[in-house]
Amino acid sequence: MSTKTATKKTWTYPHRHLLGVESLSKDDITHILDLAEGYIEKNRQIDKKHVILKGRTLINLFYENSTRTRMSFELAGKRLGADVINMSVATSSVKKGETLIDTAMTINAMHPDFIVVRHPESGAPYLLSQKVNCSVINAGDGSHEHPTQALLDALTIRRKKGRIEGLVVAICGDILHSRVARSDIMLLNTMGAKLRIIAPPTLTPADAHLLGAEVFHDIRKGLKDCDVVMTLRLQTERMLGTFIPSIREYFHFYGLDYEKLSYAKKDAIILDPGPVLRGVQIDSDLADDIQRSVILDQVEMGVAIRQAVLEILSHTLQQ
Repeated sequence: MSTKTATKKTWTYPHRHLLGVESLSKDDITHILDLAEGYIEKNRQIDKKHVILKGRTLINLFYENSTRTRMSFELAGKRLGADVINMSVATSSVKKGETLIDTAMTINAMHPDFIVVRHPESGAPYLLSQKVNCSVINAGDGSHEHPTQALLDALTIRRKKGRIEGLVVAICGDILHSRVARSDIMLLNTMGAKLRIIAPPTLTPADAHLLGAEVFHDIRKGLKDCDVVMTLRLQTERMLGTFIPSIREYFHFYGLDYEKLSYAKKDAIILDPGPVLRGVQIDSDLADDIQRSVILDQVEMGVAIRQAVLEILSHTLQQ
């Protein structure tokens, strides 16, 4: 008589890199969020150190300015035991005219294990991933994607609301130039949320109807009965031309304040990926309202998510 031994199916991350959320399944996202949960509590302890990445090297390659993302990747890497190098692009050979490919090949010759890259051109992380032997993590490329931001936003929402599926999420602001908006829309749709985007016509993508979100130009209508509201800054560094009449007028019509928020559900929470431009995308008092704003929670979740991503990718390097 033969017996069959039941084997539990284990999840493995199916990619060598994290270049965007478009390739992530609901199962992938759920496992990343679940793994990050464990790091949240560990990061609140006096001893925050692990040795999971002992002997590994992480290079932060940021062609654009960053506070939250770069610091959280640095903290994530160091807390997992990795050697972390922050490459200063402003003082590197890039300023002498070195191309991204040449920079990538130079870094690759030093045998790093992870490269975290932020670049003003969409597709730069993908190009980099074709030229190196290590794992590449997209920390934001042009107006294309910002996958770890979407993951930390999802984790913040899930912890505050207990779920993601079925929630109505409104993203308000400069949708046209926002990689955060694109990643969040794709990821939250995958997780079963209902997405809305709120923006003036000039800051609404021409293909907005293809993004998987309902489009509103009236903020009060867009916020009606929402569970989650995300505000986005005006990305003036990506604007070629005039997209709004003035900051004062933009805040009047699209800046989030208590009056506009009253159209959302009474327990609606507010997210913002930062930097928070007070009096532009959100009222200052509302941004500091700990009953509604989870902006600082997002910062905390960012470290945990990036630890989870690094741990998961470290396993793919061993395969």
